[in-house]
Amino acid sequence: MKKIAIAASLFLALSLLAYAEEPPAGAPESSVQLDETFQKANTWLSQQNLSVTGGPSGRDDNAAFSQEVILFYGEGLAGPNHTHPTQREMMAKRAAVVTAQRSLVEYLQGFAIVGDTLVKDGMTQYDVVRSSVAGFVKGSQVVIQEYSKDKDMAIAIIKLGMHGPKGFASTMYENMLKDPKIKKTLTELDGKPAPAYKHKPEALPDNYDGLVIDASSQNFRPALINRIFTAKGELLYDPSKISQKILVEQGCGEYTNSVDKAKAALEKRGVKNPFVVTAAGAVGSSDLQVSDEDAVKIFSANQKGNFMSGAKVAFVLK
Repeated sequence: MKKIAIAASLFLALSLLAYAEEPPAGAPESSVQLDETFQKANTWLSQQNLSVTGGPSGRDDNAAFSQEVILFYGEGLAGPNHTHPTQREMMAKRAAVVTAQRSLVEYLQGFAIVGDTLVKDGMTQYDVVRSSVAGFVKGSQVVIQEYSKDKDMAIAIIKLGMHGPKGFASTMYENMLKDPKIKKTLTELDGKPAPAYKHKPEALPDNYDGLVIDASSQNFRPALINRIFTAKGELLYDPSKISQKILVEQGCGEYTNSVDKAKAALEKRGVKNPFVVTAAGAVGSSDLQVSDEDAVKIFSANQKGNFMSGAKVAFVLK
């Protein structure tokens, strides 16, 4: 797999350090934290109610999907030949941006499209994926650059939107739907077409207009496409069920860490009475499985409420 070159000459000047601290007040929980020395960066994250998606110390997919924004940070030092204080600060900040960009490249190259099909595995097959990754790294926005004189080190945070106009996920969805090779994989399981779930609709005690699937007990992570299967490998929920306009603008669902938050998130999509089920298992790392009993109920509820076409589905993560 070819790496995307980004100012490689600066990498020799980088020193990658990792720190941990408590998340800023009011910000979502994240496994990736910044050094508390950089107060400007942490204050900005707190005020924006955002979490860092990743950087040299790791990545947090849940943060990216739950907040609709990808935020990557980088740290850097000036080179030994830069002796003037102003020059050291300037070069350290440049190095920090490059580090953040490199981490973002690696993250996007390994982004899950559907199931265990990764962007990094598709780079040599799909030009549309490769060009999308390259384009978004170039178009990422630097939102924070901060320098610590005491540590003689700088930090930078770059921002990339997930959905909406020119968002990463939105553009990827558009490109995926145009590419026959990629589109074909969206309804496949283990390289073979997965049969669509069919069953005679059953009467339910209530009218449901959305779905919450609790996957907190599963080894499950968000992806551009998260699907729901039955125990027999039948497709119950996949991109073909979603309006293309909705998929591009909003994605395939909401992502939270509790059922209550999932219900609140679906309210923004007009859902008043979601059907709540617990995932029976996981297919790979990004697809879920439900019991036969729940599959019938979900299918029946959707036949009446047609909530899948509006992607009125929320996934509860660990």
